[in-house]
Amino acid sequence: MIRELTIDDADAYVKLRHEALLDSPLAFAASPADDFASSTDAVRDQLRRAPESVIIGAFRNHLIGAVGLYRDQHLKSAHKAHLWGMYVMPSHRGQGIASELLDAALRHARALPGVSWVHLSVTSAAPAAKRLYEQAGFQIWGTEPDALRHDGQTVVEYHMALHLKSGAV
Repeated sequence: MIRELTIDDADAYVKLRHEALLDSPLAFAASPADDFASSTDAVRDQLRRAPESVIIGAFRNHLIGAVGLYRDQHLKSAHKAHLWGMYVMPSHRGQGIASELLDAALRHARALPGVSWVHLSVTSAAPAAKRLYEQAGFQIWGTEPDALRHDGQTVVEYHMALHLKSGAV
């Protein structure tokens, strides 16, 4: 089942997010030491901002994947939404769950009045995620070399965008 998280899901999300940061440290800019989602209260505050900010979860008896989406808060850029934090537990990958999460997030973005663009960033450490975004119509508009460093490794970050009306940049 794919659905928006509620404040009652905050603890489960904190646990999943912590796992994501440990499992794929070069796929996320945050680390367990500095992630806003390490606090149940912070996650609840984020979830209270719906529909402008949502976290969509995939459930198979428990939370096994999630993706966030928020609308830009500045008036001049409120036509943009930002996708963040896509993660599916390794034991559930390859089953189309990330695609379902992405589809749900894009449906939500399309339902936000005035939103015409969705932006995201994905690192070279997550090639399957990059392919998923490209298949959905996202296109790279910028590349940041040496974007993240962890344990002596470095990754490139690709900045991508999708125009919701045309399905392409």
